[in-house]
Amino acid sequence: MRMVDIIEKKRNGESLSREEIEFFVNGYSRDEIPDYQAAALAMAIYFRDMDDRERADLTLAMANSGDTLDLSEIEGIKVDKHSTGGVGDTTTLVLGPLVAALGVPVAKMSGRGLGHTGGTIDKLESIAGFNVELSSADFIDQVNRHRLAVIGQSGDLTPADKKLYALRDVTATVDSIPLIASSIMSKKIAAGADAIVLDVKCGEGAFMKSVDDARHLAEAMVRIGNQVGRRTMAVISDMSQPLGRAIGNALEVEEAIQTLRGEGPADLHELCLTLGAQMVVLAGRAADLDEARALLEAAMADGRAIETFRRFVANQGGDASLIDHPERLPRARRQVTVEVPRDGVVARLDAALLGTAVMKLGAGRETKTSTIDLATGMVLNAKVGDRVRAGDPLLVLHANQDDLDEVLELVGRAVVISEHAEPPVLIHELVSA
Repeated sequence: MRMVDIIEKKRNGESLSREEIEFFVNGYSRDEIPDYQAAALAMAIYFRDMDDRERADLTLAMANSGDTLDLSEIEGIKVDKHSTGGVGDTTTLVLGPLVAALGVPVAKMSGRGLGHTGGTIDKLESIAGFNVELSSADFIDQVNRHRLAVIGQSGDLTPADKKLYALRDVTATVDSIPLIASSIMSKKIAAGADAIVLDVKCGEGAFMKSVDDARHLAEAMVRIGNQVGRRTMAVISDMSQPLGRAIGNALEVEEAIQTLRGEGPADLHELCLTLGAQMVVLAGRAADLDEARALLEAAMADGRAIETFRRFVANQGGDASLIDHPERLPRARRQVTVEVPRDGVVARLDAALLGTAVMKLGAGRETKTSTIDLATGMVLNAKVGDRVRAGDPLLVLHANQDDLDEVLELVGRAVVISEHAEPPVLIHELVSA
């Protein structure tokens, strides 16, 4: 088998066999196939696409290129949730304990933030003592005994995907549905889940800007998941403005606590119930989404959800007292209020620009080696569609730096006040097999 023949075959619009896809993935992982040939194949896929079987084969080949997590010792159906990224996306911190409160095992492998997209692991590490480096045995034991554990991603998880993604980033082949979908799903499958719920974002703060593009990606990933034996569902949700009101690691932990108590922002509450209902249905704990939602609402109302979060924090070495005393979370030394410039209605809160502003405060990483400040961030006092008056507090910056000129310039560009605006649709579509 020769790589040049595989490139030519895909260039001509033909389907690659499983053996040809595995030959490419394995050879590229072992440095036996040069970057220029991998780039040529990626470009051929970009223009010629892949059918469902090819996408599934590519996903499995990348999932099997490195470490995989065997969760078979965990009792019950393990359901994973993945978000395609966003600003203020605190859903994992809420969904984990909320779904686990119903007895559904949640064995979550999460990543760190990069750029304007926050990372679940960073948020959890703003809790003093919280340990995300559990051994596989301890991870499985925690889930079996307490229904919930979250760890950092393995360094050797899907190495073929990491290498191919880096190449795509410099060869103008990132924006390819089969390559994006197989990249995301390979990591979910390697992480060992039996079923997968996907939160596919669209809007200014998302990779997919339009609902149509998000739909194409969601449908592709759902088909891959079901084709490789994982029951998969997806939600297409809005990321034109930040989700919830808090952006930043410790600030989002506090918001998650409020939400688990039933006191969080309406949009975060609603999205968590929507995603959680899918997780509960896929885990076989409810017959349909309406029943699942009612079970989740009851767990939130009677305190089971927040108590599950308390145990989760304590079980992984964290200071569980901050559940009742969130003021013990890291706090920035300055709080700077940005006022509404004129009377009107909030028409725009550009999620990407606000996420970049928070990154400039130190809450995010500009590069993988950047050090983050867990205390910094931003809290919104108004959302799109809210009527405001000049001088009202629009948002509060939590900062440890003195020079905020660049941050304030980004905020100024992100915010638009007009005479009339409607709140954006939060949940555009549900996608299932």
